[in-house]
Amino acid sequence: MSFKSKANIVRRKIMHSLTHNIGKKSISEMQKKTANFKVNRVLISRPNHRLGNMLLITPLVQEIINTFPNCTIDLFVKGKITPIIFKNYPQVKNIIELPKKPMKDFSEYLKVWFSLKRTKYDLVINVEKGSSSGRISTIIPSADFKFYGDDFEELKNKYDDFDHISKYPVYNFRKFMEILHQQPQNGGVPVLDLKLSAEEKEKGKNDLLAVTKGDQRKTIAFFTYATGAKCYPVEWWSAFYEKFYPKYVTDFNLIEILPVEDISQLERKLPTYYSKDIREIASLMANCEMVVAADSGMMHLSSAALTPTIGLFSVTRTEVYAPYGNNSTFINTNYQSQDDIIAKMEEILKK
Repeated sequence: MSFKSKANIVRRKIMHSLTHNIGKKSISEMQKKTANFKVNRVLISRPNHRLGNMLLITPLVQEIINTFPNCTIDLFVKGKITPIIFKNYPQVKNIIELPKKPMKDFSEYLKVWFSLKRTKYDLVINVEKGSSSGRISTIIPSADFKFYGDDFEELKNKYDDFDHISKYPVYNFRKFMEILHQQPQNGGVPVLDLKLSAEEKEKGKNDLLAVTKGDQRKTIAFFTYATGAKCYPVEWWSAFYEKFYPKYVTDFNLIEILPVEDISQLERKLPTYYSKDIREIASLMANCEMVVAADSGMMHLSSAALTPTIGLFSVTRTEVYAPYGNNSTFINTNYQSQDDIIAKMEEILKK
């Protein structure tokens, strides 16, 4: 482990010890204010820059919009990708961005933190309970109602999918509303949703036709790359290719969507699509019958395009990160085989 990695671990431990009790005693004080409960301005804090993690908060944003249809939402995040993800969410008004690398622009970093004091919010929500920055950014702004992201322990026994990183913030928020004597939403948790426009989907259709050279058969897409240990080797993908290609090549277009690194674990045996624009990629995915993807931000992008997605997992916890909704599912390759992937593909295609 590098010195930088060790330093980050120490830093996180110190920050957690300093911030984990923030907000623990605040709910009883908030309950005294519920007679005047009205929510017009909301701040959601998720200071993270990764594509997958930002897509994974779209269910909570939808939940808040469904609960308070006339509200406006500000997002406290890191990096530049969030405005792209929430482009078609008219309720999202301001995106407050921490620099991705704060030490390179420390004055800007501090400026962003101080900006949190400028706006009076009705409700501030920290998405991730383990985020020290999230907890601090929840305590700084002025607001009568603040939720620091802590789990309501009784919910863990009520919902068998409570551990999912997109779902527990929604379940916790609903319980928070109950405690404040408000009427929460019910039913299933919203799915990841990029809210692609009709124009974007039409462009995605044309981009897909360019890849398939005008062949209008339905398309199965594969995303083969991932970071670190999540990335299956070329040999694994070659063996899988020998299974899926002869089975589906007659009835479907088969394509590979490439990562920004322009790497193909299938060694470009299939026609490939490459773009650096995540909304363009999602729009093409939206025109596919199915996407089979290694565990990655692009797997979540496919899910947010509302396309049936099979996520391939070997490292991260499926109960936390697996795609859901729209017939999406997962395979844990630690104990499931490539034949099991084919079986899942068949289930989705039959539906």
